[in-house]
Amino acid sequence: MADSRKKSRADPLGDLSGRPAATPDSASAAASRPAVPADGANGTAAPVALPAPSLAALAGLPDHLAAFLRARLKPDASLCVGLSGGRDSVALLLLCHTVCRKAGPHGLGGLRLSALHVHHGLTAEADHWADFCADLCRRLDIPLAVVRVQVPRNHPAGLEGAAREARYAAFLASGADALALAHHQDDQAETLLFRLLRGSGVNGAAAMAAERRLPRPAGAPLLLLRPLLQTPRALLQGWLERQEGAAWIDDPSNADTDYARNFLRQDILPRLTGRFPRAGATLARAAGHFAEAAALLDERAEEDAAQARTPSGRLAVAALAALSPARRRNLLRYWLRCAGAPMPDEAVLAEMERQFIHGHGDAPRIKLGRHQVAAWRGELYIELFPIITTPETQDWRGEAEVPFGDGRVSFVSGQGIGIRASLLGSGGVLRVRHSRDLLRPAPGRHRRDAQRLFQEAGVPPWQRALLPALAVDERLLWLAGVGVDADCLAGPDEPGILPVWVPAAG
Repeated sequence: MADSRKKSRADPLGDLSGRPAATPDSASAAASRPAVPADGANGTAAPVALPAPSLAALAGLPDHLAAFLRARLKPDASLCVGLSGGRDSVALLLLCHTVCRKAGPHGLGGLRLSALHVHHGLTAEADHWADFCADLCRRLDIPLAVVRVQVPRNHPAGLEGAAREARYAAFLASGADALALAHHQDDQAETLLFRLLRGSGVNGAAAMAAERRLPRPAGAPLLLLRPLLQTPRALLQGWLERQEGAAWIDDPSNADTDYARNFLRQDILPRLTGRFPRAGATLARAAGHFAEAAALLDERAEEDAAQARTPSGRLAVAALAALSPARRRNLLRYWLRCAGAPMPDEAVLAEMERQFIHGHGDAPRIKLGRHQVAAWRGELYIELFPIITTPETQDWRGEAEVPFGDGRVSFVSGQGIGIRASLLGSGGVLRVRHSRDLLRPAPGRHRRDAQRLFQEAGVPPWQRALLPALAVDERLLWLAGVGVDADCLAGPDEPGILPVWVPAAG
């Protein structure tokens, strides 16, 4: 890096100057391509000639980025840039690199900058893209993490949804305080059009947020930033092309208009811009208006949720039924979104109201992607749909934790808790309950079969066949959702072991 540091400040890539980037379709093609092919190519519209960005606008882009980051990050925060290797993410990385090298009021020299490349492994060029990102970050002296993910092709949300889920899991595991993505104003306009054409509601029409917090399993949430949402593609591209030696990868799949988003990007938006030159900015501004309306609806939903929540944290069906149809549907959408479930279309939402609110069916359930929604004893449940529907029997030989079905059973040792340790000297067996299983739920009570115990404990019917039971020599000692057999409880001065059922997160 010593030689690269000697380059002009205007050359953020140092000794990368003049060296073309490798691309999936040509190892030497690194120059930018037209945003839209010529008229007739791939059936798309001809490019629309727009005024070139002014020199002042180009020069001011780093300062705009610095102001955005300074308003949201502590001076010594760790900032990670999501780097695909494409034009936009390379531009964002170089912009961040520029402002993070500056000291003083216009710079952010205290930020700890890094990059993250998610290797999806879905194309033959995936290794090549990762190599390009590694080479770029090495020359910039920016730490890079290349995270290889497995993308299931039979995911309920489809391949694109599965890739996004894997990508966001990598983001959350980055360890950074904040992660920046390179979506710009034209992306925002495209997203708004795409969601409107899919019939999205106000939340969907709000498109992408400039900032939002993603909860992590432990620790502070990840601050996800999109600092370029007010920046037109032309301005970002113009700035990048002025950086000496700048190179990036062009993904050839982006030109395939068989994909709906590519069709909007390559054909529809250029035509709109040809007739309405500020279409991108106007659509992005409309997304902002939708975001304000969505925030108001969320406030209303949270007020309604506060009245509808039961002590268990679930929603009371009676409270939902008392709301007007519009407020009820708004609350249901809000509740589902907070749980991470996909938004139902109008037909599914109507079916939810029919089954849950109007009481059609016995313990009805509706599947939504990886989640299921169900009603039981006047409360609405939302859970992950089980992947393992028939849990296998597991031997327990004193381990602190044993996997079972989609979850796990932890074993906590202590004085006077759980099962008397003397009963578990040789371990036991974790299995689902049997019809002949009997257990005494409390001292002085009769022994009851598991079915009646589940009913008394309020365990929903669909969960019962998935819950673990601990047995020794066919004697039931513990049943998840119910507890330890009263005849097996450890005394106050006796060592004991308490099994704890930990269902799948979600």
